[in-house]
This record gives sequence, C-alpha cells and structure tokens, in this order.
Amino acid sequence: MTLPRTLEPEVMESPEDARDYDEMDHSHVNRVFVDDLFATGADLSTNMILDLGTGTALIPIELCRRHEDCRVMASDLSINMLELARYHLEAAGLIHRIQLDHVDSKQLHYNDGVFGVVMSNSIVHHIPEPLTVLREAVRVLAPTGLIFFRDLLRPNTAAEVDHLVQTYAGNENTHSQKLFRDSLHAALTLDEIKSLVAEIGFDPTAISATSDRHWTWIGRREE
Repeated sequence: MTLPRTLEPEVMESPEDARDYDEMDHSHVNRVFVDDLFATGADLSTNMILDLGTGTALIPIELCRRHEDCRVMASDLSINMLELARYHLEAAGLIHRIQLDHVDSKQLHYNDGVFGVVMSNSIVHHIPEPLTVLREAVRVLAPTGLIFFRDLLRPNTAAEVDHLVQTYAGNENTHSQKLFRDSLHAALTLDEIKSLVAEIGFDPTAISATSDRHWTWIGRREE
C-alpha cells in the first residue's frame, strides 16, 4: 500500500526554510529541468515564460543563462524566497530579464492566455488541492502554449523515503533533510497526478516518471 499523503506547509515562509532550501545543492536537478525544457522544442523567446513557485529563482537563472532571448515572470508566495531570489538575480545580472512577482499560484492575477510557456518545478506537492494550481496554469497559458511541470513522486514505503533522503540529501543539514522528507510525504503518486490532469481535459499519458523521485507533465493547450 502506498504511503498516505501528509501535507506540509503550503508556503516556505520562515527565513530558516528559505535559507536552508536555497543552500541545498539543486544544481543537477535544475540543469536537467532546463535540458528537458529545451528538448520539447518550445519557442522560448516569443512570449514571456511563467515560472510558478519559483523559490529563489535558480531555474529561471539557469534558463536565461542558456537562452539569450527568453524572459521569465518568476512567481512565488514566499517573501523570504523572493528576497533571496532578488539577490541571485542581481548577482547574475538578470534583473532586466527575470521579473519577480509575489503571487498565490491558486489565484493568479494575470489575464487569460498571456504566457507561451507555464513551467513549474515542485509546486504541486505544496498545494493541499493541486487542481486549483493546474487550472490556473492552463487559464493563463496561450493557445498552443506549453505546460512543463515537474514534481516529486510519493514513495510507496517509509524505507523508500529513507533511501531517497539519504541518497539526495544525505550531505545536507538536519533541517534540510527534514524539508526533503516532508516534501516526499506531501507529493502525489503518478496515478494521482494523472487523474487531476485528465480532470482538466489534458491527456494523462503525457505524464511520466522521469527519475526515481520525479514525475513530469509536458502538455500543450489546443488553439
């Protein structure tokens, strides 16, 4: 039997959470995310890209370093995350190409159909009712636009959780390990995310397990 889903706080609001998250080594995961986004063949320069749950904006920075024409709206609900993100943008010289926005992804204040790409890495497991975020992502996506979501998979057993924490966060501090462990418990199973995507009218077979701890959804909105 799969472990039950155990929710974690929706917003990583405390300075300690933001700092420890930022200090964890996400470099490989971020590079692979951008590699796989490029592999979709999406036009990343025509319309602004929306990054939901950007955290400290490390993925938008990785993307803009490797694609000279793209522009990103990087949104998050955590002020402390966005403060660290601004520091990173200034250090990278990307303030003019990445715009930070304090916004709730369940109630986006953007107009319909304004983004050519809506991407997200690891927002879904933070949301008690993920369908709200998925619907909003589709609403603001332009016709023929690309959805590119990636998040954690909930393991089947506590032993699998322990193994993943040791493998991917074993060198991090105790608090960072707890953050990762809590996220694994809060994540969806592959069947759960497929069911939600089907509910909003998208092909659930466009979702697949893409690592030992991640699922990825690559979808396009019809004209």
